[in-house]
This record gives sequence, structure tokens and C-alpha cells, in this order.
Amino acid sequence: MLHELTVRTRSYRRFHQGVPVHMETLRNLVELARLTASGANLQPLKYVLSCDPGTNNRIFPLLRWAAYLKDWTGPAEGEQPAAYIVILGDKTLRKEFGVDPGIAAQTIMLGATEQGLGGCIIASVDRTALRDVLSIPDLYEILLVLALGKPSETVVLEAVGPDGDIRYYRDAEGVHHVPKRLLATLILGEFG
Repeated sequence: MLHELTVRTRSYRRFHQGVPVHMETLRNLVELARLTASGANLQPLKYVLSCDPGTNNRIFPLLRWAAYLKDWTGPAEGEQPAAYIVILGDKTLRKEFGVDPGIAAQTIMLGATEQGLGGCIIASVDRTALRDVLSIPDLYEILLVLALGKPSETVVLEAVGPDGDIRYYRDAEGVHHVPKRLLATLILGEFG
């Protein structure tokens, strides 16, 4: 079950924008993240949630989408996310946030997939402008933005080819292909 959920939890970048994601759903996803491990159990992460179309329209242009797709500037109108979760680090609790944001983000994405949603973890963000748009105090570091919605694209995993190219791409039908390195190339030692 976890294997299947992990395989289905992809980076989706096109959504059915008109399908709403409700605030209660966003809260439930953050609740999953709240229950995960945290370095020294400091629990320094905070969250800003948006499923408001007006606020979403102000967040959207501050994000950078799919660096490998050079001729694509991001989701078109009608394909944009229906919700966002902004992950913040409380600098009064910790100066650096280690693996906590990654653990929280992946947990949220797994939870979103389980509920029939999809999303994209975005680190390429205009943080200064986002801080202004969302009135985020300086004591919080903007770590990640999670774009969420009902996916409107197909994403498939495939083995990295003989050329070793790991760049994702879209084919002529718009299917998003994600090359993954083989397990045998990742494990450098086995003992036992």
C-alpha cells in the first residue's frame, strides 16, 4: 500500500483549477505533518494555508515551475493550483531547519495523493514578494510552497536511459515522463 501511494505521489504541475480544495482538507494535511518526526522534537515549522482564489492568484506568479521544461512557463489559466500550503520555519525555535521541511512536505503530498489530490513541492519562490503578499513576519523563514489540486496531467516513471539523462520531459501527447535511477545504481554496499 505505501509503495503504491509513493509511486502515485508525483510532482504534478497542471490541475483542474475549478475543482476546489477546502480549508478543512488543508488543515488535515498539516495535521499529518504535525505528527511526523522533528529534529530534537523542536517542531519549528509553521504553515500558511490558502484555498482562496484571490490569494492564490497573488501567490501563483511568485513561483517558478519545471526548470527542465524550458519552453513552458507554468500552468495556464484553468490549470493552476486550487490551494497552497506555505511551509515556514520559526527562527525563534531554530536557526536552521534540517530535514524537517522535507519530512513535512512529503508527508503532506502522500496525504494529498491518498485523498485524490496531487501537488508540487516548490523551492524556487520569490520569497520577498511572497512575504509581502501573505504578511509573513520576518521571524519566519519561507522554506517551501506546496501547490495542490486535482491533477489534470499524467505523470509516468521510467528507468533512466543508457545516456544517464535524469531530466523530466513531456512527450507530444503532454504526458510527463520522470526518469528514475535504477536501485542497483543507488546501493553502494550491502552487509548481512
